[in-house]
Amino acid sequence: MPYRAPVSEFLFCLEHVVGFDRVAATERFAEATPETVTAMLTEAGRICEEVLAPLNRAGDLHPARLENGVVRTSPGFGDGWRAIAEAGFVALAADPEHGGLGMPMAVTSSVNEMIAGGCLALQLAPLMSQGQIEALDHHASDDLKAIYLPKLVSGEWNATMNLTESQAGSDVGAIRSRAEPNGDGTYAVTGQKIYISWGDNDFTENTIHLVLARLPDAPSGTKGISLFLVPKRLPDADGNAGVANALKVVSLEHKLGLHGSPTCVMQYDGATGWLVGEEHGGLAAMFTMMNNARLGVGVHALGAGEAAYQHALAYAMDRVQGRAPVQGGTGTILDHADVRRMLTGMKADIFASRALSLDLAVAIDMATATGEPAWIARAAFLTPIAKNFGAETGMAVADAGIQVHGGMGFIEETGAAQFARDVRVSAIYEGTTGIQGADLVGRKLSDGGAAAFALLDEAGRTAAVAGDARLAGTVEALREATRALLEMEINDRLAGSVPYARAFALTLGGHYHARAAMAEPDGPHARLAESFLARQMSAVPGLLAEATRGAGDLYSLSPDDLAA
Repeated sequence: MPYRAPVSEFLFCLEHVVGFDRVAATERFAEATPETVTAMLTEAGRICEEVLAPLNRAGDLHPARLENGVVRTSPGFGDGWRAIAEAGFVALAADPEHGGLGMPMAVTSSVNEMIAGGCLALQLAPLMSQGQIEALDHHASDDLKAIYLPKLVSGEWNATMNLTESQAGSDVGAIRSRAEPNGDGTYAVTGQKIYISWGDNDFTENTIHLVLARLPDAPSGTKGISLFLVPKRLPDADGNAGVANALKVVSLEHKLGLHGSPTCVMQYDGATGWLVGEEHGGLAAMFTMMNNARLGVGVHALGAGEAAYQHALAYAMDRVQGRAPVQGGTGTILDHADVRRMLTGMKADIFASRALSLDLAVAIDMATATGEPAWIARAAFLTPIAKNFGAETGMAVADAGIQVHGGMGFIEETGAAQFARDVRVSAIYEGTTGIQGADLVGRKLSDGGAAAFALLDEAGRTAAVAGDARLAGTVEALREATRALLEMEINDRLAGSVPYARAFALTLGGHYHARAAMAEPDGPHARLAESFLARQMSAVPGLLAEATRGAGDLYSLSPDDLAA
C-alpha cells in the first residue's frame, strides 16, 4: 500500500484532543483558521504521497555519495526538496517579514510528520533549516537576518548545525574548534565537526552552517562557547552565493540507515564566519533551536512509525498464512489474534505519540502568543517526554512491522527493514533517551513538580469526566511517584528517569485517548482508546516501580562483575 498522509487524524487531534482552537484564537495566530489549516495539511499530504514517498526506497538503495568534494544526492531528492520549498513547507512558522507564513508550530509539526512519513532521509533537510531560521531570528544581527533568512526560508539555501567533534559528543563543553577575529567583524573558524546532517548537497545554491567554536580568550567548558554562521559560499554584494569559503566535506559517514541523508565530516580551515549572539553565549543561542528540534526529532520518528505501520497493515491484509478461528474473517493473517495485537498496539501508540507531540506544539504556540509562564513551563516539561516517546514509538512500531511480515520482514526487498534502520538514530539525535530523562527529572522537576502536577491535574479531570477508573488510578500513581522522586538524591532520580518519562508519556496517552473517545463515543477512536487504556497503559505500575527504585542495585556489580 502506498503511503497515505493521515491528514484526517491531524485535524481530529487538533480539534478534539489538544485544543488547537486556543491557538487560532490568539492575535498572533489569527490566520490559522480551520479552513487555512485544512488546506495546508491537505496540500502537504498530497506532496508527501505523490512526490516524496516514491523517493524513500531510492534513497536507501542509492545513497548520497561524495564525488570530487561535492555531495551527490539520491535520485529525485532535488525534486523533492523543490516541491517542499515551492509550497512554503521548509519554514511554515518563519516570520512573514522574511518570507515565512507565520504558521503555528502545531501546523509545522503536522507537516513535518507527513514529510517524514513520505521520505525520512529528506525530511532532515528542512528540519535543520527550521532550527537555524529560529536561532538566527532570535540571535543574529539585523544585517545577517536580511541576507540569510529570506534565502533559508525560500529553500534557495539550506542549513546545518555543527556541534559534535570526535572528542566532544553530548559534552559540548569539550569542543576544540576555534574562531580568531579577522579585525573586520568577521572571524576565521578552524576545526573539524562530525555527524553533520545535510552538510552539503547538489540542489541548493548554498549551505549555511551554524558552528560552535571558541574565541581566543574563551573560558573552559560550556561558558566559553560561541556560535558562528559560516556559509559554504560567501554572499556577494547582492547577497547571492559567491566565492567558495575555506571549508569542505572530508567524508560521509557509513550509517545503519538514512542512507539518502548525507552525514558529513566537515573541515573548517580559517573559514570566514560571523558571530551569532553574544560572545561566549553560543550554547544559549543553540538551545533556542534545540527544544523545537527535539520536538522535530520525535515527530521525525513518528512519521517513520506511521509509514511502517501502513506498510505492515498492507502486508497483513494481503498475506494468506494459516487458519484463524474467526468467523467471517478476511482469510489473511489479519485474522490472527497476535497480528491484531501488534497492529492495534502500533496504531494506538502512534495516536498517543501524535497527540503528545501536538499538545507540546500547542503549548509552544501559546507560549509564543501569550508569553504566559504556565505555557512556557508546560512546553518545557513536555519536551523531553515527547522527544523520547516519539523516538520509542517510531522504533517500536518499525520493529513490530518487521514481525508482522515474519520472515519476509528480514528480507530487504520488502522494505520493512528500512524503516527500522532509518528510525533508530532518533533515540540519539538531539540528546539521547538518557539525556532527555535526565533533563526531565533534573531541570524540569526543579520547580518542585509544579509543571508535572499541573499536567496530572488535567489528566485527572479527563478521567473524572470520562468516568475511567483506570486512568484516574494511573494518574494518582504517577503523582505519588513524582513526589517520591522529588525526595530522592539526584543519582537515584537519574536511575529511574527513562522509565519515569515513559510512564508519564503512557499516562498522557491515556488522557488523549480518553478525550478522543469522548469526542467520538461510538466510533473507531473510542475502540482504539479502550485497547490503549487496557493494554499499553497497564505497563505504568511496573515502570513506576523501576523509576522509584533508586540507583543502589545498579552499582552493586563491580566492573569485573559486569565483565564476567
